[in-house]
Amino acid sequence: MAFSHHLLVTLFFSAFVVGGFAQLTPTFYDDTCPNVTSIVRGVIEGALQTDPRIAASLIRLHFHDCFVIGCDGSLLLDNSDTIVSEKEALGNNNSARGFNVVDDIKTALENACPGVVSCADILAIAAEESVCLSGGPSWPVPSGRRDSLIANRTLANEVLPSPFLTLDQLKANFLKQGLNSTDLVALSGAHTFGRAKCQTFSHRLYNFNSTGSPDPTLNTTLLETLRKICPQDGNGSIITDLDPTTPDAFDNKYFSNLEVEYGILQTDQELFSTSGADTTAIVNRFSADQNAFFDIFVASMIKMGDIRVLTGTEGEIRSNCRRVNGDISGVSSEGLVAKY
Repeated sequence: MAFSHHLLVTLFFSAFVVGGFAQLTPTFYDDTCPNVTSIVRGVIEGALQTDPRIAASLIRLHFHDCFVIGCDGSLLLDNSDTIVSEKEALGNNNSARGFNVVDDIKTALENACPGVVSCADILAIAAEESVCLSGGPSWPVPSGRRDSLIANRTLANEVLPSPFLTLDQLKANFLKQGLNSTDLVALSGAHTFGRAKCQTFSHRLYNFNSTGSPDPTLNTTLLETLRKICPQDGNGSIITDLDPTTPDAFDNKYFSNLEVEYGILQTDQELFSTSGADTTAIVNRFSADQNAFFDIFVASMIKMGDIRVLTGTEGEIRSNCRRVNGDISGVSSEGLVAKY
């Protein structure tokens, strides 16, 4: 489904008025790299042939990049003499994945239009294409971001949302990024595809909040299924679908799952099950109307994609997404960031 033209025009007009993403534009590469979107799409299509999870992994990279410093590609930097990589922050280590696909996209773009497309924009465009290729909406991606010269693992450890947060904590986490409750629910809808490790939700299965009992907001049938996948004191790295209904499709089933207590993560289910929460009505709305979810999701993605961007002469356009230009000391973190 294409994004509503009227809503898109309204969004962009509002941005110029309030100064939001006014410096970013969907036409940024029209002259300098006109095939940027199709090149990104082609690489992702190839990756999907052997890795059905990659679409969800790529949108997660954009999310985790934007929440730390801003949407500037800092997440992509490897350890070096001058960089302490965000890849080993608590919210990324042994879970963030898709870096090799980003490398492949960068290589393809450097071959087509060298020195033009930033790694930060690659993440934003890859997120959109990942959603579209999985059956979700498409939208013109505001572009023009430049790449950071730094990373900040300490900040990443502080600001990347944990799957163990309460709804109030989660809302506060998003609010610090300028994202409201509607943005929170819409962006959480990205969990309509992808996987989660047992260690991110097993606390709900056996001893929730030290009660000795499972999370009462977890459907008992799902509880039995998850206990088989994630036995107590078992391997926390085992993965399962975030959306048991349509695990690789971008749709609104995530929200109908929450209505019957089929949310895998605590932070997902609390959007619906927290008494008196303003998010419950939003979940119900998106469950009933997939088009409404798609439209708001796009608006929230564009809003998130403008968090503290570098533009103009700020930062740089990296030739290698893993290191700043001129840094020959870069040490690949391949052995440090596990892939699974």
